[in-house]
Amino acid sequence: MPAATPRRANAWLALVVLALGTFVTLLDLTIVNVALPRISLDLHAPLDQLLLVLNVYSLVYAVLLITFGRLGDILGPRNLFAAGLAVFTLASAASGLAQDTNQLIAGRALQGLGAAILAPQGLPILLGTFPRERRGPVFAIFGILAGVAVITGPTLGGWLVTNWGWRWIFFVNVPVGLAVVAASLALVPDVRPGRRHRFDLLGVVLASAGLLAVVWGLTEGQRYDWGVVAGPVSIPLVLAAGAVLLAAFGVTQARRQDREPLLPFAVFRDRDFTLMCGVLLAMGFAIVGLFLPLTIYFQSVLGLSALDAGLTVAPQPLAMIVSSAVASTLVQRVRPALILVPGLLLLAAGMGIVDWTAQPGSGRWTFLPGLVVGGIGMGCIWTPLFSVATRNLRSDLAGVGAGVLDTIQELGTVIGSAVIGALLQNRLATSLHDEAAARSAGLPPQVRAPFVDGFSHAARGGFEVGAGQSGAASALPPGVPADLARQLADTAHEVFASAFVGAMRPTLVLPVAALVIAGLGCLALLRGGPAVHADAAAGLDVDAA
Repeated sequence: MPAATPRRANAWLALVVLALGTFVTLLDLTIVNVALPRISLDLHAPLDQLLLVLNVYSLVYAVLLITFGRLGDILGPRNLFAAGLAVFTLASAASGLAQDTNQLIAGRALQGLGAAILAPQGLPILLGTFPRERRGPVFAIFGILAGVAVITGPTLGGWLVTNWGWRWIFFVNVPVGLAVVAASLALVPDVRPGRRHRFDLLGVVLASAGLLAVVWGLTEGQRYDWGVVAGPVSIPLVLAAGAVLLAAFGVTQARRQDREPLLPFAVFRDRDFTLMCGVLLAMGFAIVGLFLPLTIYFQSVLGLSALDAGLTVAPQPLAMIVSSAVASTLVQRVRPALILVPGLLLLAAGMGIVDWTAQPGSGRWTFLPGLVVGGIGMGCIWTPLFSVATRNLRSDLAGVGAGVLDTIQELGTVIGSAVIGALLQNRLATSLHDEAAARSAGLPPQVRAPFVDGFSHAARGGFEVGAGQSGAASALPPGVPADLARQLADTAHEVFASAFVGAMRPTLVLPVAALVIAGLGCLALLRGGPAVHADAAAGLDVDAA
């Protein structure tokens, strides 16, 4: 039909614009990591402020996703997408111009706000512009972008920091953001659900406060050793308060289901949507659970630069791109579960291979088979996942549904970072002391005790990412001969390398197990047909206003 051609062309242009805007914001979840040493040196930032620079973005982002998903239903997703990207672009410029860590923390918080405004808006726009048979592969692009952003963030960040300085990891967003804001207003259709919405202010307050407490407690818990923060306030108390607030949110939402709540429970009545929320939780947990230890391992144990570490992982996103193209074709011909379940299990297998091959002296390319297998599996996950999650989703629930999906995945990354980080550091503390005590037997008697004490102190204070770990030797008395200093440095690196691998390998079992559980849970998709609800079918194709 001639009338369909402009709409279809506009839909693909809209997809490009939405994908670019979303990718930039997802990239900033990981690109800052490798710049922290330079930021610390330039701004004289202490460790606690550096951690806040890293975590405040995820904190604001995760807390506000559901709220702005609902606001998109009220004000129009295209409008909020452009507004969110404008806020994100201005915040990026402010972050790059920051003269102290307080200014940088404020800029990062504003970046998180902009990302939270725009992130849930893509799904309702695409539901209204793409016909049903094209939606699975289209929605999968956003899941693929999330995986690529997590993987390529450290690589791109390492290149920018090495060649241009840390401020350019923020400045690079400015021209891209301005161009995409203009393109979104010109090319993205103003899709509306066709009826007015009311705003649940009480729900916003309870959900935001509850998520803030839970996410902050999980991201900052390790910093306070999961104990006292200040006075009577402790991490367990903050987490408990968050749980109570979220429970109160659930009660109030249950009572408002007939008056348009912030979170309509109708989205969870669909078994497929609920099941895919669980898969997204596992994916967020697993991706961070794998790459958090690997980033430290590549740089601190193998001594790779940030750029070389990113290039070592690069085969995985390449394999993912290839397999996702195949999966996008197959999802139209076979049941999505027949692609999703093998994809989850292949990703688990690839991560298991990486874990099994990790040794203190491994070569960087020994991980290629595991990364390729994992990449193939990851590419087979996103297309069927979003196809299943959205096939029954009514258009009037698209905004809040997108907010729920994004929030669940982000919570998975937060939980993964907290759990994997805590387990890794706890195991490393024990391993460092044991390895130092064992290897100190080959050192002269006068340096054995300071050597072991140095590593015991390092275990209590945490670990840093860098090319090698020999800081334990710095606690030794002055006047140590050069040959002994070299022996101490070599032994110190051997201690850290062996201890870290000994801590990392059992820790990586957790993300592998999460993926296996998710894969087995998706076997439920093979029972019962993928019937689409009548009200969903009636409301999905919404023309642009």
